[in-house]
Amino acid sequence: MPSKTVQIPTPDGQADAFAAFPDHGERHPGVLLYPDAFGPRPELEAKARELAEHGYYVLVPNLYYRTGPAPVIELPEHIGEEARPTVFGQLMPLVEAHTTERVLRDADAYLRFLTAQPEVSPGPVATIGYCLGAALAMRTATAHPGQVAAVAGFHPGFLVTDAPDSPHRLVAELKAEVHLGLAVGDLTSEAIEELDRSLDAAGVTHTIETYPDTIHGFTMSDTDAYNPDALQHHWDRLLPLLDRALTRG
Repeated sequence: MPSKTVQIPTPDGQADAFAAFPDHGERHPGVLLYPDAFGPRPELEAKARELAEHGYYVLVPNLYYRTGPAPVIELPEHIGEEARPTVFGQLMPLVEAHTTERVLRDADAYLRFLTAQPEVSPGPVATIGYCLGAALAMRTATAHPGQVAAVAGFHPGFLVTDAPDSPHRLVAELKAEVHLGLAVGDLTSEAIEELDRSLDAAGVTHTIETYPDTIHGFTMSDTDAYNPDALQHHWDRLLPLLDRALTRG
């Protein structure tokens, strides 16, 4: 399975990213995969390769490229509970600096790069995000409704906030089908209802599902939150969505 590190030109510099794609010479639908707050690392590279095996060109950008190439901080091989306070102490200033303006500026550059690759077929793309990345996937899709046909977010964060530009307030722009796979406790019941109402009002085909017996981060095998059954459930939801939106669609 071919993979490589690439450099994406952005208005703020060069963003490093990981790309994986099938090893035969055809062109394939593009997928922009936003990592969780920990950023690109072997865990995300494995997910990109898994998707590539199903026939997609997958691009995983380093959200913190303005600080440096990934990994921008030293991450333990397993991000256990004892490591999280130190890790988040280093990462939170980077997360807070990643404003909506930056997100949208980067999204333009990521999509432009992705769709220009010779291995990527013409047509719509998908955006996928984990944790923080779920909100970025949603923002990218609402800002580029003519390009993004599918959005998936898993153990999402920052989807329903009090901010005027909270992602759930912008879904009227969406043209994509959406699946959100929540961990138990990711969102309050009130927030889920508000998000569901917003998507319904916008006429967006969507599912919001709380995966049983999960905690935030359940797809990530390099954390204590990992739940192998829930990870498989995530593939069972994600792969048919991509097939409907990018292959058969």
